[in-house]
Amino acid sequence: MSKQSWKGGALLAPVPPVLVSCGTMEEANVMTAAWTGIVNTQPPVTYVSIRPSRYSYDLIQKTGEFVLNLPVKKLVKTIDFCGCRSGREVDKFAKFGLTKEQANHVKAPLIAECPVSLECKVRSVTALGTHDMFLADIVGVNVDEQYLDEQGRLMMEKMELLCYAHGTYFSVGKPLGTFGYSVRKKPLKKKADNSKKRER
Repeated sequence: MSKQSWKGGALLAPVPPVLVSCGTMEEANVMTAAWTGIVNTQPPVTYVSIRPSRYSYDLIQKTGEFVLNLPVKKLVKTIDFCGCRSGREVDKFAKFGLTKEQANHVKAPLIAECPVSLECKVRSVTALGTHDMFLADIVGVNVDEQYLDEQGRLMMEKMELLCYAHGTYFSVGKPLGTFGYSVRKKPLKKKADNSKKRER
């Protein structure tokens, strides 16, 4: 199989198009960002990269806090709009009927319509070029109870979360496996109960 060699570019995909809420309950904004991810497990650390010209950039600089809200399939139009229009021009919460909820650890609001919200406190800001990276500790996670099973397991496969790949939005599809399934030992088959056979 032959491959072409291109110059370096932002072609890692898919990535999550999260709704970043920032500011306060009284003065809040929401923007879409796909340049985000996890960089450490313990302590849990994430990042979001934002252009300095964005309205949200100043709000996060001011408070040192933000929330990453994971959106679902039915919010795809909202996600696209929030990535194309500035909070300086329009109240995006009002326009799309997004519900602000009080967070537990930060002043920025959660978005009720998103099933998972990560509360974040900024550790550092690094200028990278077109974007500045806000490295942040995840200080709280909020989960919609309708996506928890009887054992309290988070059923992400039920959420219809979104992903973004090179300019196109996709809904997460059919599960193909779980972490470690390729090396997991198969359960031993139970031996037939011969005693029952003898009774017959």
